[in-house]
Formats: sequence, structure tokens, C-alpha cells
Amino acid sequence: MTPASKSVYYFGFYLLLLGIVLLAFPNIMLPLFQFPETTEPWIRVVGVLVFNIGLYYVFMAPANNPIFLTLTVYTRAAVLVWFVAFVVFGWASPMLIGFGAVDATGALWTYLLLRKQ
Repeated sequence: MTPASKSVYYFGFYLLLLGIVLLAFPNIMLPLFQFPETTEPWIRVVGVLVFNIGLYYVFMAPANNPIFLTLTVYTRAAVLVWFVAFVVFGWASPMLIGFGAVDATGALWTYLLLRKQ
């Protein structure tokens, strides 16, 4: 695997773990980030989606496909933009920006490694 592929591969494991936590234990994690506990199914739906995206990253990264790797840079950077917009519109707590920052940091990591290739 190229260094850029490894960055996506490792980020995929972060997504898998986050997805499992959101799916199985959302009310343990939510208060840690100043979000209210919930009985709604939506946080678990998000957990399934995050887990599935993690699977794409883990299984696709070893293919070293430059289009896929580049797409992950754009989509992960966009997460931060969306989350900032959610906060600006008053739809979410500012703590959500922290999750977007993790995605943007991962995107920057992959971007810099792609530029080196």
C-alpha cells in the first residue's frame, strides 16, 4: 500500500470503531461530547452508515486507487464544512465541529501524502 492508501486504511478503522460505538453504545458517548442522551433510532442509523463507510475505506485502500483516495479527501473535508454549517444554523452543538475536525485532519493527511506520490 502507498502511504496515502495507508492513511485511508487507518482512518477506516477509526470509522469502524466510531460506527460500532454509535450503534451499540450511543448514550455512553453522546454525553462525553455534550450531546443529550437519546432513545431515537437516528444515532444508530448514523452508526450503521459510519461503519459501512469504514468498511469501504478498509477494503478499498489496499487497491491504491487514486480516484478513490482523492474522493476521500474531498468528502472528509466536506464533513467539516457541513458540520460548521449545522452549528451556524443552530441545528447542532458546536461540539460537532470536533468530529468534523477529525475528518478534515484525516483528509489533510491523505492529501499531503497524495501530493508526495
